[in-house]
Amino acid sequence: MYLSLTSWSFPALTLEETAAISRIIGIGALDISTKGRPGLDKAQLLDDPRATAERVAALEVKVPNFYHHFGDSLADRNLALPGTIDANQRDLEKVLTFADAAGIATIFFLPGIINPGQSRSQAMTAAAESIRALLDVAKDFSAEICIEPIIRSFAESPAVVEELVDRTGIRLALDYSHFVCLGYTQEQIDPLCRHAAHIHLRQARMGKLQERFARGSINFPALFGTLRDAGYDGALAIEYVHQDFLNASSDDVMTETVTMRDCFNDWNAGGA
Repeated sequence: MYLSLTSWSFPALTLEETAAISRIIGIGALDISTKGRPGLDKAQLLDDPRATAERVAALEVKVPNFYHHFGDSLADRNLALPGTIDANQRDLEKVLTFADAAGIATIFFLPGIINPGQSRSQAMTAAAESIRALLDVAKDFSAEICIEPIIRSFAESPAVVEELVDRTGIRLALDYSHFVCLGYTQEQIDPLCRHAAHIHLRQARMGKLQERFARGSINFPALFGTLRDAGYDGALAIEYVHQDFLNASSDDVMTETVTMRDCFNDWNAGGA
């Protein structure tokens, strides 16, 4: 396992500046997306995937993951919205072409929301159909697609996520904070580690999606050990953010990032 940094943690910086920060603080890996100032231009990526890959190659950091948005919001072209499969498949083929050219191992996107008129069960059925169609596109590429279950999606409990994995075979970009803030215990979330293709790290507690490291309830050394025991050997992306979503805008992102870095490095050194 190794650390990465998420480019969207620093929304005021350019992509090149976030890559430089990753190098300076000794991480040397960066998850990227189309979000905010450090984000890639999605229209350009879809128009010329290989040219966009050349820009990524120039960052001089490992890029383990790309966060893709099919639409312009959580609702737009979300996976549980009927009628979106064909357009999403077309875009995914371009995104996978980009990822393979850039040497990016995983791509994640969100599972979808409960759309107007839907129940959670109906959203699950629609999203499962979308995911199976997207997995069919991905089978011809090296990069692996996965989903991140998040609060306010239809997949916001470990049980629902397990059902979605059982229905589709999709793997996860797993972030404990989305479950912890809803009141699930760490032990209830742990079984999802066996489905992980990518990991996000940030501290949280019940009622708060993002919390200062010292005030949160996630036991990270235990999490690292659970991941290792599950055979996970990929990236651990530190994802403190500065954004309005669920009031995640008041923490010192750099201080919390370094604290999380040190927590993992101290645990990892113990196994040397």
